[in-house]
Amino acid sequence: MKYDTLIIGGGLAGLVCGIRLQEAGQRCAILSAGQSALHFSSGSFDLLNRLPNGQEVTEPLEALNALPSGHPYQLIGVERVKRFAAEVPEWFRQSVGVNLQGAVGRNHYRLSPIGIVKPAWMSFDEFTPVFKPEVVPSNKVLLINFEGFLDFYPKFIADWMIQNGGRCCVKLINLPAVEKLRVNPTEMRATNIARVFESKRQLEKLVAEINRSITDEEAVLLPATFGLTSMEPIEYLRAQCRKPVYFVQPVPPSVSGIRTQQRLQDRFMALGGDFFLGDRVENAIFEENRITGLRTHNHGDILFHADHYVLATGSFFSNGIVARPNLVYEPVLGADVYYDASRESWFDKSVFNPQPYMRYGILTDEALHPLREKQPISNCYAAGSILSGYNPLEEGCGSGVAILTAFDVSDKILSSK
Repeated sequence: MKYDTLIIGGGLAGLVCGIRLQEAGQRCAILSAGQSALHFSSGSFDLLNRLPNGQEVTEPLEALNALPSGHPYQLIGVERVKRFAAEVPEWFRQSVGVNLQGAVGRNHYRLSPIGIVKPAWMSFDEFTPVFKPEVVPSNKVLLINFEGFLDFYPKFIADWMIQNGGRCCVKLINLPAVEKLRVNPTEMRATNIARVFESKRQLEKLVAEINRSITDEEAVLLPATFGLTSMEPIEYLRAQCRKPVYFVQPVPPSVSGIRTQQRLQDRFMALGGDFFLGDRVENAIFEENRITGLRTHNHGDILFHADHYVLATGSFFSNGIVARPNLVYEPVLGADVYYDASRESWFDKSVFNPQPYMRYGILTDEALHPLREKQPISNCYAAGSILSGYNPLEEGCGSGVAILTAFDVSDKILSSK
């Protein structure tokens, strides 16, 4: 099978890259071995929350020059990062139908499931940006949870609101359609609750219960368990509840992340892209420093061929890179990997400290060509969390690197014609 570009990895980086290439007229395929990390999304995209020295960042675009030379943003180039970042909100709105809330040049704050305020860059449509960490939605809040839903922690959130000068009343709601999920504890998850509220009849019952529960509260706070396939349930709640409605992300699976993943995937395929879910690339065929074909698990002797290839398989989480007792390697292309030779240097014994292994990933040249035996693979690019030189968790830049390297790689491929 022959394509203009083959993308290995169907997560955020791979899909953004594929959509941009398809929009420009290329014929692309994405080979995806499994679920995207968007299924575990916080409901926000981060650009840069902290510098490697731990200094908090409030204006991420102004802090780019302080990053070390090997950071993916430095490889892209500071001015290109700024240009791409400015394009992101409108691109997601027009190309994917995802509305992002926030300011391009300034981080805002989001409330986590355990009542901790964390910085973010762009948040999905149901989450309201807050630009001061101590600001609560209202002085008097009705905080609602579904009885038996253990992935949401009202007490922690209520304590945070009280500490910041608000008043919070916690209410447990028990609806028969949700109660049915409790027969099996594993069914009482955010995604299954969201499926219940795909029904307008169930939404009407929920709204009636919420409106009956409101006394003198000025706002309603709900777990983000609505809108698995569209924003309609969220819009209905906002329109029908007697008070403004806000949402807090529960622990994964992430309803907003799954919805965004599905919209990205649908857009890619609507543009004519081929999406091969559940097909693992087993190895690549090389002639000198060029890939001439890919062999996958499902297609056996049928090879995939392309003019360009993009490696976007992720990090340890998705087996984009793999750790063995004394070795870290990249399993698809055999690309060179940055890691410490001594295993004792891979981690910090304190789980709360930055972990060195989070910076591990493949090595590339300045054009994001993966290195293999110290030589760049000339018709291949790397994007997303497979890259080395940064700590996505500690620096708060994982989704930003995924999106902006995808922008950069797709531009490089299109300009190479």
